[in-house]
Amino acid sequence: MRIRSLFSLALVAAFAAPLSAQTVLVGGEAMYPSKDIVANAVNSKDHTTLVAAVKAAGLVETLQGKGPFTVFAPINGAFAVLPAGAVDNLLKPENKAALTGVLTYHVLAGRYDARDLMTHIRKGHGVAVLTTVNGQKLTAMMNGPRNIVLKDANGGIANISTYDVRQSNGVIHVIDHVLMPKM
Repeated sequence: MRIRSLFSLALVAAFAAPLSAQTVLVGGEAMYPSKDIVANAVNSKDHTTLVAAVKAAGLVETLQGKGPFTVFAPINGAFAVLPAGAVDNLLKPENKAALTGVLTYHVLAGRYDARDLMTHIRKGHGVAVLTTVNGQKLTAMMNGPRNIVLKDANGGIANISTYDVRQSNGVIHVIDHVLMPKM
C-alpha cells in the first residue's frame, strides 16, 4: 500500500511540476507565463470566439509581437450576449476594419496588472481613464475593494473575472462583456 501511495504522489508531482505559482488556469487550461498572448489564448476553451476574431482581423502577428500588451479578453459568453448576428457580421471580410477597431479597443500598450490598474484608479480619485491601442478611451473603476470594472465608450460595463494572467509579452485580464468603442 505504501508503495502505491508513493507512486501516486510521484505521478501527481510529475504532472503538477510544469505549473508554477504564476501559472493560471483559463478555460480549463494552463496559461504559461513563458508563452505569448496568442499561444496561450488558443488553448482556452473560454476564448474560441476571441481567437477566431483575432485571426479574422489579422492581429495574430501583432499579439505575438514583443509588446508588452495588456489584453482585456472577453469570454465566449460575452460575445453570445451581443445582438443576434453581430459577431457573424463583424467576422465578414468586408467588416475587417470594424472588427479590428473592436478588438484593439480591448488592448492597452504596456503591461498593467491589477495592482497597476488599482493604483491608477486611486490616483484618479476612483476613475482611471485608459487609452486603448485603437486610440479611444476606456474607464476603469473599483466595484468593491477588489473588483475592477471597465466602462466602454458607450456606457457598457465589463467585470474582470480573472486578473493577472501573465504572458511573455504582456498580461491578460479575462472579462465578462465585450467592450464597444464608438463606431
